[in-house]
Amino acid sequence: MKLLTGVVVGALGFALLSAPAVSAAPVSTDVSATENVSAAVAVSRTEMIQRAKSWNPHTAKRIPYSQSKTHGGYRTDCSGYVAMAAKLAKPGPNTVGLASSTHTVAINKNDMRMGDLFIDSIGDANSRHVVIFEKWANAQRTAYWAYEQRGGYGTDYRTRSYGLGGDQYKARRLKNITG
Repeated sequence: MKLLTGVVVGALGFALLSAPAVSAAPVSTDVSATENVSAAVAVSRTEMIQRAKSWNPHTAKRIPYSQSKTHGGYRTDCSGYVAMAAKLAKPGPNTVGLASSTHTVAINKNDMRMGDLFIDSIGDANSRHVVIFEKWANAQRTAYWAYEQRGGYGTDYRTRSYGLGGDQYKARRLKNITG
């Protein structure tokens, strides 16, 4: 069924819009369909970092870490924080979900750009982790600046070296990131 919108210009020059026709098609409750639609919402690299900063990293106003609480509809654990910054559906996929081909693709760590992720998706909910890469901390690329939501502290911005050595962290790029 096509949605039709008519325009009528009145005597005073105002445009009056008629309401669109309403479709009687059923609403999908398929979670995977909703997840795929949300992943298609684009976020620029700059916007992702601005959104990460909105949780006040490394300040007294930072969002406390929790695997059960939410802030703005997103879980306040590391993967919920990344989902918020990336404009993914609330409450956000867990770390394993972020590491899946639904949301990200593998990249070489030397190709990291602002807004890319280092993800450790191995283990349980207390050992998995994800951080948002911002920029290299030195010319040797032995450390980088990252945004993260970490246990016992909350939202943070600090230098990290996850993924640069022989650890379980893998470089990933969000499918919905632009720029």
